[in-house]
Amino acid sequence: MTADTTRDRDRQLQPVTYAAVGATQAPDLMQYPPTGYRPLEQRGRIGHGDARWAYAVDELLTGGVYRGAGMGVRITPVTAGDAELTYSHVEFDAAGEPVEPAHVGASDEVYTASGARHLRPGDIVVVGLEVGSALWLPLPGRVVLLEEAERRVMYAVGTLPGHPFSGEETFTLEQTDDGSVWLTVRSFARPAAWWGWPLVPGLLLARILIARRFLRALMGTISAQPA
Repeated sequence: MTADTTRDRDRQLQPVTYAAVGATQAPDLMQYPPTGYRPLEQRGRIGHGDARWAYAVDELLTGGVYRGAGMGVRITPVTAGDAELTYSHVEFDAAGEPVEPAHVGASDEVYTASGARHLRPGDIVVVGLEVGSALWLPLPGRVVLLEEAERRVMYAVGTLPGHPFSGEETFTLEQTDDGSVWLTVRSFARPAAWWGWPLVPGLLLARILIARRFLRALMGTISAQPA
């Protein structure tokens, strides 16, 4: 067993480093973020049509949104035992009516046409700078929420110990009635250690620039699908 494998398994046993799990879904996040945290929201149109939608869904749920932004990414699938303990909350439609009940249990695994696996709740996602086969300045997180509907896909990643920030980031992909495809990136964060507070202005700017790169990442050329 390699050191990386051992570290990834250890991360699966660690709790996230913040209390307000799911708070990126709050409609008033930008006005009333969790106490002590700085909110961020970036939204943009990434294309149009069903082909763009299908491409964006696969890229979003396989880590392509990070790779397209120039980052390296390592995804460690949730263990079978932990997947069975996953809690899925009640889902509501735009009118506030419940459409899916809450339940506990593993969701089905989904793969793209090329064989890449879609993210599932509990997966460990580590992003950083790709240098050869190594990942520098790793930023570990866990998928804490995942929702998939016909024209809306969302997942949230919460920070784990070792991440310089504490907080949560959500990617929401939507297709509107006119066929336009939109990506919204929302987050709240604060430095995980005391030494990070003097760097907050620069870190906030970095978060904005990275969020914009996420939007551009899903605007890429749509590769031909195998027949």
